[in-house]
Amino acid sequence: MENSRDGTAQDLRGRTAVITGGTRGVGAGIARAFAEAGAHVVVCARRPPENPIPGAEFARLDVCDPPAVQDFFGGLPGLDVLVNNAGGSPYRPLAAAAPERHARVVHLNLIAPLTVSLAAYDHLKRAEGAVVMIGSVSGGRPSPGTAAYGAAKAGLENLARSMAVEWAPEVRVNTLVAGMVRTELSLLHYGGQDGVAAVSRTVPLGRLAEPSDIGRAAVFLASDAAAYITGASLLVHGGGERPAFLDAATVNKDREQDRRG
Repeated sequence: MENSRDGTAQDLRGRTAVITGGTRGVGAGIARAFAEAGAHVVVCARRPPENPIPGAEFARLDVCDPPAVQDFFGGLPGLDVLVNNAGGSPYRPLAAAAPERHARVVHLNLIAPLTVSLAAYDHLKRAEGAVVMIGSVSGGRPSPGTAAYGAAKAGLENLARSMAVEWAPEVRVNTLVAGMVRTELSLLHYGGQDGVAAVSRTVPLGRLAEPSDIGRAAVFLASDAAAYITGASLLVHGGGERPAFLDAATVNKDREQDRRG
């Protein structure tokens, strides 16, 4: 499409968007951003949101249950945008858990988005719509403690690229590769405010992402502003992580200067 249906590139009025896992954290931020852009938003999860999301309706759905997924999408009157956000993983060293536990992580983060996308395909094809996969920087670097999650997210990016080729030109498919995001669990995950501050200092932009940062980027990928973007991975990570060798080199340089002085 050359122009938005309503005149502005990121105006999603008249379009329906389904966000999986959209009841809290990053997913809730995505849902709010789509609602603010004017979309009719449906958030799917096993449990309803603790705090209602203005402009979004809730549908109970377990994305790891293929028959339930098929029934849900079969009951929709139409669909323009699918955001595969549901996912995550507990901290679990590889040797500390049975293979079945790691397999469940892979299923949630890779197989479930495939299942959901296939169930939504007919709607998306008719609408010439878009899929946004929510990936992670863990898919492109070592992920100790969440190795199965990192492997699944790496696979998700590859899946999206293949899907983009197979489903073109009717359906665009892209991956939003998210960095560290400040959510309801950040204080617990990083060890309180001091931990969050310390981790934030490792990011070139000096802070963790807010869910709204991820949400606005997802709206962009779903909108007509990204009409010629498919099979791409958009890094939304504040510049990534400062390479550790730079700090080590600085320390060594200071020591050499002290020695010469």
